[in-house]
Amino acid sequence: MSEATGGRRERRKAQTRAEVRETAQRLFAERGFDAVTIADVAAAADVAVQTVFNHFETKEALFFDGRTPWVEGVAAAVAARPAGTGPLSALCRYLEADLSALLEQEARPENRSYLEALASSPSLQARERTLVEQAGELVADTLVAAIAPGDPSPSPAVEVVSRLAADLFLITGRVLVLDHRRRVLDGAPAELRRPVPPADALAALEDGVRELAHRLDVPVD
Repeated sequence: MSEATGGRRERRKAQTRAEVRETAQRLFAERGFDAVTIADVAAAADVAVQTVFNHFETKEALFFDGRTPWVEGVAAAVAARPAGTGPLSALCRYLEADLSALLEQEARPENRSYLEALASSPSLQARERTLVEQAGELVADTLVAAIAPGDPSPSPAVEVVSRLAADLFLITGRVLVLDHRRRVLDGAPAELRRPVPPADALAALEDGVRELAHRLDVPVD
């Protein structure tokens, strides 16, 4: 197979994937997540059911596709941080900006069906928790590599601080997002939707993790 043929094939696959995703997410918004089957998606996208499964292993994966750049984005921001910026600072700054943008996006009226689907579907909630765990694993590994670059056997203190920082920051972000979603769906005024500003919560965590790292002689900055 020539390079040109291979390139065309990959573009067609990417186009099919995008069309299936757009069709599915439109149907989810119109009918509700649980009311839509993979067969419904395949029929509306004019593809075979197996084609849908070739691109998406589950309906939940199809729902979230393209909507969770933070799963890999948080770790990427730490790895690609500017020179002179410590990994913990990079983690905090990225999450602060990302959370603020996400909360604003989810508060828009056109995204209400997305929030309603998440609130009413245990399977989507489970999938989102899994995504947070995956992001945490990536962040922890990236922090270890940033704190102890080139060390094939980083100290237990480095690993614990990295794991703790990753989990604390990501779980805090999730708590803030879930609370904000509940308030949006309950019709709370905009000024009451963020009782704890993300910047304040993350700054407090950053101070605590940095103090622990200092006590354990772990160079997070």
